Amino acid sequence: MTADEERFTAIYDACRQRVWAYATARAGRQIADEVVSETFAIAWRRIGDVPEPALPWLLGVARNVLREGHRAEVRRAEVAEELWQHAPGPAGDVAEQVAERLGVLRALAGLSADDREILILTAWQGLTPRDAARVLGCSKTAFRVRLHRARRRLQQAVEQDGPQRAAAAPARTPRTERDQGVERVGHAA
Repeated sequence: MTADEERFTAIYDACRQRVWAYATARAGRQIADEVVSETFAIAWRRIGDVPEPALPWLLGVARNVLREGHRAEVRRAEVAEELWQHAPGPAGDVAEQVAERLGVLRALAGLSADDREILILTAWQGLTPRDAARVLGCSKTAFRVRLHRARRRLQQAVEQDGPQRAAAAPARTPRTERDQGVERVGHAA
């Protein structure tokens, strides 16, 4: 064992319990072990700088470790708050969102190819009316008229699909074991 290793071991054995007690008093038992580990890791890296007696220096290091931990926690909280401000609100029922999306896609599929193209250029491709008009080879005004009409037809198709979907959905009634057995026999044939 080298002289530095012997000195570090002696300092650790003499001061570990008191550094842990200090950290526990300041931050609680959950954080104390981490603070002690970090404090003695710093002491090992800087063993040549550790004065005699070592305890006041170690407690100063532990205090700095606690302070840095607190600053890091404050930064994490600030970042989390910033992210929450930009995060979308709580999502609704996923099944409802899927059903709504499927209804829109069905309605979109029922439109003419020209209407679909106009809606896709603006909604999915994110083109401005001027850029979309350029793609279609028409004026911006003509494109806006076409877009308005296509949106109206899509809205009508979605509204028509809603009642049809509700009427087409089978009524759910509890089934008996006998009903399920008959159904299994029917599927086997």
